[in-house]
Amino acid sequence: MRIRESNYQTRYNDKSQRINEYRGNKKFRQEKYYYVYISTNKIHSVLYTGVTNNLLNRDDQHKIKLNKNSFTAKYNVNKVVYYETYKYVNDAIAREKQIKAGSRQRKIDLIRGINPSWKDLTKDFYK
Repeated sequence: MRIRESNYQTRYNDKSQRINEYRGNKKFRQEKYYYVYISTNKIHSVLYTGVTNNLLNRDDQHKIKLNKNSFTAKYNVNKVVYYETYKYVNDAIAREKQIKAGSRQRKIDLIRGINPSWKDLTKDFYK
């Protein structure tokens, strides 16, 4: 939501007060992270690799099949079994491409390295 300049002028005497409040705003200070993730279906027959800046939101989109014609909806991909966190989107995209270019066995090895039971890792976010 955009606040008009006239609203600022009525609340503050000088520009420095406005800037300091804006910088103190959590949205301004909050760092953004990017996630490369591998999701699968219930029987682990499909592996889907993607990148997002909001892992929980993307997982929810997959689970409710937001896009009915998508790959994840067609193959019931609804469980995040692996993810990596990056500060810069270019690094995340490069890693996503690297993982996608790898073999299925290499992806399985990545998953087993951190998640041998193949549990849904997004459930840990809600604890």
